[in-house]
Amino acid sequence: MPAADFEILDPRFRPLVKTNAHVERLYTGCRWAEGPAWFAAGRYLVWSDIPNDRILRWDECTGTVGVFRQPAGFTNGHTVDREGRLVSCEHGNRRVTRTEHDGSITVLADHWKGKALNSPNDAVVKSDGSVWFSDPAYGIESDYEGNRGEMAYGACHLFRIDPATGACEVAADDFVRPNGLAFSPDEGRLYVADTGASNVADGPRHIRAFDVGADGRLSGGGVFAVCTAGLFDGFRFDTEGRMWTSAGDGVHCYHPDGTLLGKVKVPEVVANVCFGGAKRNRLFICGTTSLYSILLPVNGAVRP
Repeated sequence: MPAADFEILDPRFRPLVKTNAHVERLYTGCRWAEGPAWFAAGRYLVWSDIPNDRILRWDECTGTVGVFRQPAGFTNGHTVDREGRLVSCEHGNRRVTRTEHDGSITVLADHWKGKALNSPNDAVVKSDGSVWFSDPAYGIESDYEGNRGEMAYGACHLFRIDPATGACEVAADDFVRPNGLAFSPDEGRLYVADTGASNVADGPRHIRAFDVGADGRLSGGGVFAVCTAGLFDGFRFDTEGRMWTSAGDGVHCYHPDGTLLGKVKVPEVVANVCFGGAKRNRLFICGTTSLYSILLPVNGAVRP
């Protein structure tokens, strides 16, 4: 029954879903699906299949899937910048890149203070053009989703790329494994997941919330939510500031006050999500081996 695709934990979740809708599997055959990014102009979605070192592309008009790029530098997270260009985090090449409109690739960041990055994981672009990305070490811990290597700067930071100078600067340095990140709809807060529990006993499995200053500096950083099933990874916001985040049993929806409202149940561990479709009310879900989607009566915020 379609209603089994939802778990309503708070009455405020009821109007956010249609219980006669259901989760659709659009494609299967990945080893670890990640990083969905929606291109409205072309009505297509790209996402990463990290261990298979490829970026896949799903076409909304035809329902077909093809290879967008392979090899792809073991890309993980993607976003779309204000000019409609793809920004990608490449585990294998330890860098953040931008795909230009002519298909050429521009390197946005691959070092900090002369030392190689770890393996950039996920990225967002602010309205001022600054690029923010997390840099855990998952892509250098083994050859499974990157290339085994050493941590050159000895930690895992959150970075900001200055839109004017292109300089790569540390935005926050107190994470175990920074992971997914997204701005609130008004860009007043930046939320960042820490999946340190994947590497450290009793490590963090939460999302933190930072206040964003006019100069781009972060403050605060208190815990917004702790994951109740597996680990948080990637997430996005709807227009009312509710967070839709990946988790071990599907997609969890949080009210801006931090209350877990309900879940969209998915039969695989979810890594990341994004809103798309003509009205931005189609939630695309990367779940381990598959790409899923569901139509919702809410709209995604117009933020990468």
